Amino acid sequence: MLLTAVHYDFPWEAQLARSRLEAEGIDAFVADEHTIGMQWLYSNALGGVRVQVDAEDLHRARAILAEDRSEDIDRQTGADPLICPCCGSDRTRYRPVGRRLAFLVFIGLDFPLFPVRHAVQCDDCGALSRLYR
Repeated sequence: MLLTAVHYDFPWEAQLARSRLEAEGIDAFVADEHTIGMQWLYSNALGGVRVQVDAEDLHRARAILAEDRSEDIDRQTGADPLICPCCGSDRTRYRPVGRRLAFLVFIGLDFPLFPVRHAVQCDDCGALSRLYR
């Protein structure tokens, strides 16, 4: 029996998680990838793109996916951490902003008018800084 180990907003995130689990010897499957890939506004309604594993591997899979390996990647790529403009912390992460508004406008007008942008959120003070790229 397959159980959902984790949910993601985007199919590429789920594929990375599946690859990580398979590298650790856990068979994993991605559900609803194509549906959300074609119509991303349904992501919240469907519960996101799901990564599913066997019931006996569920706890191990969740533990593997809960590991924070971002420092390893930064060390390998030489990336500088983003600094929070409010508190100066380097404990920040990317976060999509505007998806809910875009969804509501799409439902009301049947046309998405607001693009989704990315922002950086500080884990220490909670400040949200938009990225304009």
